[in-house]
Amino acid sequence: MEKTKKQSKGLISNVVEKTKNFALNANDIALNKTEKVVSQSLEITAQWQGVAEKAIKGGLKLSSNQQDIVFEMLNGMKADLKEGKKRLSALLA
Repeated sequence: MEKTKKQSKGLISNVVEKTKNFALNANDIALNKTEKVVSQSLEITAQWQGVAEKAIKGGLKLSSNQQDIVFEMLNGMKADLKEGKKRLSALLA
């Protein structure tokens, strides 16, 4: 009977030790995978941030060019209207 109790305690100790080792290994694996995912996420985020920055700069430059075109067109129309007014005044006078 005494031998059976010792064997049971030894068996339980072995199971507890194996379970503890399994849990520690699983934790290490999860930690390593999480670190890799976070690192890759940071790298990808940095890349997209660079793309977004370029897009914003390009968009601002495009917007500036479009504004310049609109103002040039308005100035041209203003000059045309002044010339048209002069001609109309000359015709009516």
